[in-house]
Amino acid sequence: MKDTDKDYFERLVDQQALRNYLSERLGPVEEYSVRYHAEGHSNETLFVTWGDRELVVRRPPPGETAETAHDVLRESRVLDTLQDTDVPIPKTVLACEDHSVVGSDFYVMKRVEGDVLRDEEPDRFETAESRRRIGEELVDTLAAIHTVDYGDVGLGEFGHPAGYTERQVERWTQQLEWAFERTADERTVPELREVGDWLADNCPSDHEHALVHGDYKLDNVMYTPGTPPELAAVLDWEMATLGDPLADLGWMLAYWRDPGDPDPATPELTATFMESEEYPTRRDLVERYERETGIEYEHGRFYRTLAVYKLAALGEMFYRRYLEGNSDDPMYPLMEQRVSALARRAERIIEGNEPL
Repeated sequence: MKDTDKDYFERLVDQQALRNYLSERLGPVEEYSVRYHAEGHSNETLFVTWGDRELVVRRPPPGETAETAHDVLRESRVLDTLQDTDVPIPKTVLACEDHSVVGSDFYVMKRVEGDVLRDEEPDRFETAESRRRIGEELVDTLAAIHTVDYGDVGLGEFGHPAGYTERQVERWTQQLEWAFERTADERTVPELREVGDWLADNCPSDHEHALVHGDYKLDNVMYTPGTPPELAAVLDWEMATLGDPLADLGWMLAYWRDPGDPDPATPELTATFMESEEYPTRRDLVERYERETGIEYEHGRFYRTLAVYKLAALGEMFYRRYLEGNSDDPMYPLMEQRVSALARRAERIIEGNEPL
């Protein structure tokens, strides 16, 4: 481990304090180890071996964050509530508000075995049938989330679905402005303010109410080790709330690639293997979603633009954290250029030059 990696790891976890905490609640063990999982770009993930148990600890990144971002206890709460539903999720174990343990809120869940499809598909999925099922499992699970009776499972007070979409535009504009406070010293992205104005002017006045994940995409789900592809768990629920299900669908579509698409604005965050003609297209996924939920995908240009605007805001927040020394993620400094590319992509969608 490089010295910089070691320093960042030590900012994430006091291994002895975590051991003491787990010993008090789960019982002492001889075998104990902690490993940093660096694949994510938002909340931080630690893999913990605790005796014969494999656990995951989720905590926010160190340093100042924008208000309401990285709420891991909210993530833990929704996972607790969905344990007995048809939505595949990890089993939660513990949640902690005591910052003396690792320096922040955190929660512990059981580790799920399987594959997250980030850069490529596993060899066992390289068939037309498996490729079709990857997309179908992805959209069917999103439909399962959106058709949960959130009142019946105890999430009736989890959010305020009315006005969600308008608040999304406002919230991500605020997150962007938070990031600009620091990043504007390096360079500016004025196009994003124009995109934000368009979103505010074209926001749907009414929408369906549902439990929404907030960050639903291919690399936030896990597929079981076998075949055919079966979705084992939906991960990263930190943005979950009650709101507009089409915002989730638009976000998922922003990451899904069709044959002939232009080069991705953020290649570090965008898998391209589904450009194969054996995968469902974005339109295929939308049509299946509409059949599974009974919800029509109206205002599609708005929702896809909103997704790219959110991506740009996240990128700008990442860039601010890099400038302030609050992340060792090698992707963060690339956002100096990538955010501008995302702004141009949002403009293409608005102008009808990047259709569904």
